[in-house]
Amino acid sequence: MSQPPRFVPPHLLPNFEKRVPEGDSLERLVCRDCGHVHYMNPKIIVGSVISHQGRILLCRRAIEPRRGFWTIPAGFMEERETAEAGARREAMEEAGAAIAIDAMLAVYSIARISQVQIIYRATLMDTAFAPGIESLETVLFAYDEIPWGALAFPSVQWALTQWRQVEGCAIFAPFASPLAGAGAEI
Repeated sequence: MSQPPRFVPPHLLPNFEKRVPEGDSLERLVCRDCGHVHYMNPKIIVGSVISHQGRILLCRRAIEPRRGFWTIPAGFMEERETAEAGARREAMEEAGAAIAIDAMLAVYSIARISQVQIIYRATLMDTAFAPGIESLETVLFAYDEIPWGALAFPSVQWALTQWRQVEGCAIFAPFASPLAGAGAEI
């Protein structure tokens, strides 16, 4: 039986070169033979700060990066998926949690890792949850019990802190990256 062709990223193919394509202003990978432009765009992450009776659901990561550290259920969006559907899927995959999204909490633009993170505020639809394949354990923490020194990423701390600021608020403006606009490259 023949093997399917192995995917080779365009930037590793010998007929691609970096140049500014006609009608563009940025350097891109362009095929010397056919002119195809290979765009490398940021990744979109979706997730939720999920609460139940004032407690927050966190997952201890079973995968790298940051295995063993705590995070909110979040991950890469899939193609042909809305951001909300992605956040619900990630909650189910990582924590076995059915959630109801009630608001967009924040949008973080993290240029140094080419990510845009869309974080929602959500509640558990029921208390049946369990670690998924990417989680070692899932726990509902009171805000003052959160293992702050063992959080996986800075954006997890931002989201938890910002969730606390709008806890109980029906209407609020979504947050942005804490240092955005302050001249800092996040």
